[in-house]
Amino acid sequence: MAQSPLIQRLLDELERLPGIGPKSAQRIAYWLLNTDENQARRLAESIVEVKQNIHFCRNCFNYAQADVCPICADASRDQTAIAVVAEPRDIVAIERTGSYHGLYHVLGGALSPMDGIGPEQLTITELMGRLVDSGLQEVILATSPNVEGETTAVYLARMIAPLGIRTTRLASGLPVGGDLEFADEVTLGRAFDDRHEFS
Repeated sequence: MAQSPLIQRLLDELERLPGIGPKSAQRIAYWLLNTDENQARRLAESIVEVKQNIHFCRNCFNYAQADVCPICADASRDQTAIAVVAEPRDIVAIERTGSYHGLYHVLGGALSPMDGIGPEQLTITELMGRLVDSGLQEVILATSPNVEGETTAVYLARMIAPLGIRTTRLASGLPVGGDLEFADEVTLGRAFDDRHEFS
């Protein structure tokens, strides 16, 4: 049975979203068709509003509605530590832990020569500018523990070393609730390397 051209256009647009395949697109499309018009309009308006009013923070390149993001504007944050992340969504993940109260810097991706992403495509120059005469005592390299994240962390560590600022890397290893038999060799090796006293 042929789809209405309007429904097909909606399905096509939904499938462009990351992680949304044909079945998920169909589920969302039919939910939108069955919900009341006000709810659908609120969703559409919020998407347009975000696109018109959200930009990058001038300090850290997180998403912001004002000139600076809420984290940079918060004077109670620890001004001596800065966590370097690849994407704004990484900040959300770290903030959910409630374990870190310092500043951030968003690179806008990770080094990936195969994809044509070099230092010039990231906010590394801006990061280095923030580190000079900043009073920062620690730079936490909080990039993902994959090839691109590791490459980025090594590159940044070399860049930061001459500044004399302590540079740390997030520990990596076995996830809580994970089984050893399902851990890959690199993850298991890191778990052994980063082991600590048990008390």
